[in-house]
Amino acid sequence: MRAVITTENDAATLRPVDLPATSVQRARAAAVEEAGAASAVGAFVDAVAVDDVATIASFEAELAGYRGWRWSVTLAKVADDPVTISEVVMLPGPDALLAPEWVPWEQRVRPEDLGPGDLLPTAPDDERLVPAYLQSDDPAVEELAIELGLGRVRVMGREGREAIAEAWHDGPFGPDSEMAKQAPGHCVSCAFYLPLAGSLGAMFGACGNEFGPAGGRVVDLGFGCGAHSEAAAAVLHPIDIPDAVIDELLMDVHARPRGATTLAADPVAGAPDNTFAEITAAALAVITDLDPLIRALTAGPQPVAALDPAPVLAALEAGPAEHPAADPTADRASGQTSDQASDLG
Repeated sequence: MRAVITTENDAATLRPVDLPATSVQRARAAAVEEAGAASAVGAFVDAVAVDDVATIASFEAELAGYRGWRWSVTLAKVADDPVTISEVVMLPGPDALLAPEWVPWEQRVRPEDLGPGDLLPTAPDDERLVPAYLQSDDPAVEELAIELGLGRVRVMGREGREAIAEAWHDGPFGPDSEMAKQAPGHCVSCAFYLPLAGSLGAMFGACGNEFGPAGGRVVDLGFGCGAHSEAAAAVLHPIDIPDAVIDELLMDVHARPRGATTLAADPVAGAPDNTFAEITAAALAVITDLDPLIRALTAGPQPVAALDPAPVLAALEAGPAEHPAADPTADRASGQTSDQASDLG
């Protein structure tokens, strides 16, 4: 079984014709014989005349992997002679599944394809390279002419430099990259930008910032990134918080609410805790008896002799005592009398 691809010029000379049923049957039988199975030959498609003798009958190909292909049977008819079969081939139809166009291997290679130990030799007639002894329009290349017989055999010519310049300009470190569009500045104004020598230095250089995305690589002068030497971070102004001040020279006095000596019952035991109640009552009594002393201390400086500790000592020796609720008016009067006594002292 052969697969033959016709050209556009051949297709332009074909014209549709009505093929007799007997000729269609004769062509189908030839296709089945070529395919080896009747199931491989599908429905009749059409018939076209190549010239006055040859006619091509087409049938759908029902073979795995040949979607859209057709069996093409060429019939020959001369005068009144019977129809004969010239050839049977498979041809791709309009919707045939075809392999991609052939690409030479040297055009398929990409930079990332080269691994450790791989070789990528250049052709002797590589248009990117020229002999080192030839004159060039690049001064940096001309300086290499002294290497004739001692150094490099070939150097990059105009076509090679133009090709690499285009690749750099359109690459990820060119001016049209997303990084460059959002950069605070371009490489041409960056202190880390190291221009190349020769004519390529007019547009390209190496990035000397090891922390940048292009560190150690060739960049277009229009490229830029956030690691630009003149990039300034936004200055945040902190809120001034005053230093904490601790006042240890003054004493805060809080008046005890009157009539707050009632003790709550223990919710667990179901009865008051007499021991705790007695201690609390004694403490409250002491605080009550110290009230004149506290008032005297808060009234201002006074001689130490004017402070009588006798009430305090007596209250501690006497222990818990019942203190009925007093008249607030009388308390205030008593406090005033104590204050006047302190002032007289």
